[in-house]
Amino acid sequence: MQIINKYKNQITAVSFVLIVLGYIFGNMGETGLKDYSLITATLIASIPIGMKAYQSLRMKAFSIELLVIIAVVGALYIHEYVESSVVTFLFLFGAYLEARTLEKTRSSLKSLLDLAPQEAEVIRGGEKIIVAVEDIEEGETVSIRSGGKVAVDGTITKGEALINEAAITGESVPVTKTIGDRLFSGSLVDHGYVEMTAEKVGEDTTFAKIIELVEEAQEAKSKAARFLDSFAQIYTPAVVILSLLVYLITRDLHISITFLVVACPGALVIGAPVSNVAGIGNGAKNGVLVKGGEVMDRLSKVDTIVFDKTGTLTKGRPEVTKIVTFGGMEEEELLRYTASAENVSEHHLGQTIVKEAVKRNNTDFEEAHNVSVIKGQGILAEVAGRTVLAGNRSLMEQNGIRISEREEELATIGEKEGNTVVFSAVDSTLMGLFMIKDQIREDAYSSLKELRAAGIKKIIMLTGDNRHTAKLVSDELELDEYYAELLPKNKVEHIERLKKEGRIVLMAGDGINDAPAIATADIGLAMGDGGTDVALETADLVLLGDNFSKLTHAYTLAKTTIKNMKQNIWFAVGVVVLLLYGVLNGSIHLAEGMFIHEASVILVIVNAMRLVKFGKKKNEERTKVKMRNLTDVKA
Repeated sequence: MQIINKYKNQITAVSFVLIVLGYIFGNMGETGLKDYSLITATLIASIPIGMKAYQSLRMKAFSIELLVIIAVVGALYIHEYVESSVVTFLFLFGAYLEARTLEKTRSSLKSLLDLAPQEAEVIRGGEKIIVAVEDIEEGETVSIRSGGKVAVDGTITKGEALINEAAITGESVPVTKTIGDRLFSGSLVDHGYVEMTAEKVGEDTTFAKIIELVEEAQEAKSKAARFLDSFAQIYTPAVVILSLLVYLITRDLHISITFLVVACPGALVIGAPVSNVAGIGNGAKNGVLVKGGEVMDRLSKVDTIVFDKTGTLTKGRPEVTKIVTFGGMEEEELLRYTASAENVSEHHLGQTIVKEAVKRNNTDFEEAHNVSVIKGQGILAEVAGRTVLAGNRSLMEQNGIRISEREEELATIGEKEGNTVVFSAVDSTLMGLFMIKDQIREDAYSSLKELRAAGIKKIIMLTGDNRHTAKLVSDELELDEYYAELLPKNKVEHIERLKKEGRIVLMAGDGINDAPAIATADIGLAMGDGGTDVALETADLVLLGDNFSKLTHAYTLAKTTIKNMKQNIWFAVGVVVLLLYGVLNGSIHLAEGMFIHEASVILVIVNAMRLVKFGKKKNEERTKVKMRNLTDVKA
C-alpha cells in the first residue's frame, strides 16, 4: 500500500495520458485501441482506489472509495469505458488537488516548524562552540548574535538586543530585552548580542510545546466533524441501498451507477475538518493557541467573559510605589526580610517586592525556611530565625496580627490611590506596608468595546485585590460587575453561579493562581508572556504575549471558523441534492457528476483557506502603528 501511495501521482498522470490516447484513437476510428486504452486507464487508476476500499472493508467501514469502485465495476459491465476511466481519473486528480490545497491550510504550522533552530553557539570551557540544539544542557550559557535564533528558554545574563518574538506571540514588532529578561526558543535577535542561561531545553521549551499543542489541536475534532464522521458511516451504505432502489424502479443501470457516484459525501465529510485546521492554524500564527475544534465551537458561543485583574486587565508589571514602616524597623531592613521570604514565591506581587530589593541593590537575601504559601492570601516563612508573614488583611487577621486604626487608615489611603497593599509582619507584629501599583493595559478599553460589538453581553472582573483598586479599574474599563478580595474558591463559586444562570462563560487569568476558576469555566483562557507551563497545560485557550487585542482576534476567529464550517456543510449538502436531482431527471451523467463532485470538494477547501488570512489586514494596521510608536521613541 505504501508503494501505491508513493506513486499515486504518477498513476494519475499515466491514467490521464491513456484517456487522451483513447480520445485520439477514437477520432482516428480505431475503436478497439480506444476501448483498450480507456479500460487500461480505468484499471490502473482503480488500483489505489481499490486498495483504500479494501482497507475500509477490513475495518468494517463503508468509504467513498468503495462507492467509486462499485460504480466503476458497473460502468465496465455496461461498456461505458469513457465514463469509467474519467471517473477514476477525476477521483485521483481530485484527491491530489485536495491534498495540495489542504497542505496550504497547514502552512501556519509549517512556518512555525521552519522557525525551529537546528544549532546554537554555547560557551564551554571559556570557548564558543557550535552544537546541535538537542545537545544543549540546562545551565549552559548560550550566546546569540544579530540575526541568530534563540534555541532554548532562559534568562539573559549579559548584553541587550531587539528580539522578534513573532514565532511565540504572533507579534512582529521587536521588543528590547536586557539582563534579567526571559527569552523563548524560536525568537529571533533582530539586532544586538546577548548571552543567556539555558533553563528549558529540547521538548521542554515553550516553542516545542506550542508546536505540539497546535498539532494535537488540528487533529482534535469538533462536534460537527464527529457528527459527520458518524453520519458518513450510515450515509454511505444508505446510498448503496438507494442506488439499488433506483435501479429497481428505473431498470436503468447507468442512472443507478451515476446516482451512486454523485451521492458520495466527499465535500460533506471534509468541510468541517478543513475549516477547523485552517482556523487553528490562523490562531497559532497570531499568538492564539486554541486547543481543538471542540474549544473553537464553545468559544464561538461565549456570551460572558470573566477577568482576573492583575496580569490580565492590567499589564502584570506592578511596581512598588511606597514602603511605609512601623515599630522602628528601617525600610531597607523590612524590604530585605520580606524579599527573602518572597524570593521563593511565584506570585507577581511577591516577585515585585523582590525586584524592588534588586533595584535598590538590597540583594543580601537570607535563605527562607519552613515556607508556607497560603493560596490567594500570602506567604509565611522563617528568615534569619525570625517569622515573616506577608500578604493581605485576611492573612493578618487569621494569624492574630493586630492592625491599628492609623495603620488601617494608611492602607486605605494607598488603596484609594489605586495601590495593592501588602502587609508585612515580623515576629507577629505588623512592621510595614508595601504599596504596589499596576497599570491598566493601553489596549484593554478598546478591545473590550470590540468584544461587546462582536457579541459579548457581560464583562465581569473577579480579583483578590482590595475593593478600592478594583472599583478604579472597573470604572475606567466600564465593566458590568466586579467582585474584590476573593480567594480562588470564591472565584470558582462565581463562575458556577454564572453557568447556572445559563451563561456560556470564558474565564481569563494568568494560568497559575486562577487555575481552579479557569478549569471550571466553559472556556479557560490563560494570558502570559510566552505561556507558562500551567497556562499551556490547564487552559483551553492560551494568548501568548502581552497584546490584549489577541482576545478579540480569538473570539472573532472562533465565530468566523464555525460560520465557515456551516457554510461548507450547507454547500456540500446543496451540491449533493442538486446532483441527485440532475441524475434522476437525466440531465447529469456519470463523468459530469464526478467532475462536479470533485469541484465541490475543492471549493469547500478553498472556502476554508480564507480563514488562513483572517484578520491579516487588521493585524498589519496594528503592527504599523506600533512600528511608528517604536520609531518615535527611538527618535
